[in-house]
Amino acid sequence: MKIPPPHRDDVLLAVISVAAGLLLWSLGVYSSPTRDLFPAWAALVPLLALGAMELLRRSTPRVTLAVGTAGLIADQFTVGNLATVLIFTDLMYAAVVYGKPAMARRLPVQTGLITIAVTIASVAWLRTPQALLIGVVTGVVSFGPALTGATLRNHREAAIASRLHAEQTALLAEMDRSQAVVAERARMARELHDMVANHLSAIAIHSTAALSIDSPATSREALGVIRENSVQGLAEMRRLIGLLRDAGAGQEAVATPSLEGLEALLEQARTNGAASGLEFVLLDGRPSGEPLPAPVELAAYRIVQESLTNALKHAAPGTVTVRLTRDRPAGGGRGGALHVGVDSPYGDRPGPRAPGSGAGLIGMRERTELLGGAFEAGRADAVWRVRATLPVDGEEGAVRA
Repeated sequence: MKIPPPHRDDVLLAVISVAAGLLLWSLGVYSSPTRDLFPAWAALVPLLALGAMELLRRSTPRVTLAVGTAGLIADQFTVGNLATVLIFTDLMYAAVVYGKPAMARRLPVQTGLITIAVTIASVAWLRTPQALLIGVVTGVVSFGPALTGATLRNHREAAIASRLHAEQTALLAEMDRSQAVVAERARMARELHDMVANHLSAIAIHSTAALSIDSPATSREALGVIRENSVQGLAEMRRLIGLLRDAGAGQEAVATPSLEGLEALLEQARTNGAASGLEFVLLDGRPSGEPLPAPVELAAYRIVQESLTNALKHAAPGTVTVRLTRDRPAGGGRGGALHVGVDSPYGDRPGPRAPGSGAGLIGMRERTELLGGAFEAGRADAVWRVRATLPVDGEEGAVRA
């Protein structure tokens, strides 16, 4: 195992500790001057060994603690050096702070038990009150540094956990914001398509008719329809722009379309589709006087509007039928579902056609699914059918997200 170079703070700490120990030894300041088992210079051996361990206190705390413990025991058989004891306390502290989590949890408990055991053994052996000082010194040298290191490590880990939690919260908030932006853009795209596509389709069809049919009356009629749809399309665009500008200013929102405006929508479709041989009929089978939630009404209105736009683009001459019905729950009361159906003649169509991109069908399906409903569109014999089921919750004005 490659040992990394020591931290500069550890180098400084080792130099200062050993220098202080050498100064105390040169002055004859010993922690246990009455012990003479070995010559006085023997106290320098544990001092230098523990001083060298200070260089490795961060990289190999387990080894430094083992060597430090052996050095502290050896120091007890010499005249002793206070710097050796202080270095050991730092090695104990570093072992808890920089060691593995298991060792950091274990050392405070072990040193606490050792302190208690030494105190009890000292009192039982010496049977004097002064024997308690041995337990106090043991606790100061071992249990105190271990407890201090554990406290600091817990604070550091709590700070790291708090920072990670804050980063995760910020990341989730950013993801929510991004999803909200994407959803709002999709909603704006649906609104823009539904509001403007109808008018632009009518303009495209009638301008093509005016160019292909060399008749002043036909051209005049087509230009009138083109002008009417241009003005209405511009008004719709201004309404949408005003809604976007006012949304962040706390101003009153612009009124959203509702099913009450279907008759006017069909009247406009009759005007735009007359040249193509199209007729439009509304069959409203809903019970009178029962309002629907605003999101349901808006979705139903936009589905009918887009279906009429598609009929103006692609339908064969004939009658376009719009049906609205509402189901009730089996037990009565509020709720049920609103059913929207649009049938358009399907077949060869004389005269000009407007190109389609398929965005209208996608938008109708998205509006239905956002309310938790079902949508289908396709050809059945000589009819193009659009069917949408929009659930209505028990509480008016609430829909499923």
